[in-house]
Amino acid sequence: MLTAFILVESTREGLAHLGSDLAAVEGVAEVYTVTGDWDFIAIVRVREHEDLAKVVTQHLTRLEGIERTQTMVAFQQFSAHDLEAMFGLGLEDKRA
Repeated sequence: MLTAFILVESTREGLAHLGSDLAAVEGVAEVYTVTGDWDFIAIVRVREHEDLAKVVTQHLTRLEGIERTQTMVAFQQFSAHDLEAMFGLGLEDKRA
């Protein structure tokens, strides 16, 4: 499974509809509105690199309201449990 994060800058007109349009694209698992230089983050989960290329070059290019994108491919995933094991001090939770 390949996971990618696509940062999306929207046109002003696209802000109203682009979130749901992105979420409707096959391979897009989640879409978030965010603050900062980008307007949306689309999380894509596909089987192969070719599938990711198809999402970006064939599907996203057809959506109106996208000003620009930046795609980042994930190498490794850490769950909250993994991070606790890496950075925890070995102290048990004393809450009852």
